[in-house]
Amino acid sequence: MISKSTISLIASLEHKKYRDERGLFVAEGVKLVSELRARLQPYAIFATAAAGRREATLLSEAEMKKITFLKTPSPMLGVFYIPRSASSAPSPQPGKPTLALDGVQDPGNLGAIIRLCGWFGIDTLICSPNAADCYNPKVVQASMGAIAHVAVRYTGLPAFLQAARAKGMTVYGTFLEGKNIYSAPLSPSCIVVMGSEGKGISSEAAQHISQPLYIPSFSAGSAVESLNVATASAIVCSELRRISVNS
Repeated sequence: MISKSTISLIASLEHKKYRDERGLFVAEGVKLVSELRARLQPYAIFATAAAGRREATLLSEAEMKKITFLKTPSPMLGVFYIPRSASSAPSPQPGKPTLALDGVQDPGNLGAIIRLCGWFGIDTLICSPNAADCYNPKVVQASMGAIAHVAVRYTGLPAFLQAARAKGMTVYGTFLEGKNIYSAPLSPSCIVVMGSEGKGISSEAAQHISQPLYIPSFSAGSAVESLNVATASAIVCSELRRISVNS
């Protein structure tokens, strides 16, 4: 049995305003909820009989439909506390690669990039204030649990990049022109800035980039003008790790 007040609470967490006010976010799916549960503090876990015997409040399928954000309800839904560290001001971390997103607003792209960071061992992802919220249900879903492993921090990029350069870090940015990423001598102590889906890297952030990079196309006469930001991020992360392994 689930109360009307709990249904209302969960429904409110679809919106950033209430996630921030209540310090809570929602995740759905047995695997995803189990992954987050191992690392984050749960507020409440709900499950139908289809989820098997687990520590959760048992709901009917009809009740689960009242709280899900998915078209087809999962047998498990979790409400988790947003880690307190999520609101802490980030600082550049010399000696390791960091990815920074300038205005990336598509939840699917952000979730996929968080997942990429988790795969490639990049433990910090910096986002500009106008980027999508990492605790948006769609972002959490697309991250496939990596949101529990990657520290996503929001801050003004110009000041952050300036501070990184002052600490001796190289700041790269992906553009349609620059050094070929496959031949550029990349530094492992760096920040790579990825631009938004429609506008790319803002002029304010671009002022603090020390080395523009581009990912070349190998298809002559291709009608494809650019790569999806999540795909481009995967290439960037792969190249950063290739360089660090071979250096």
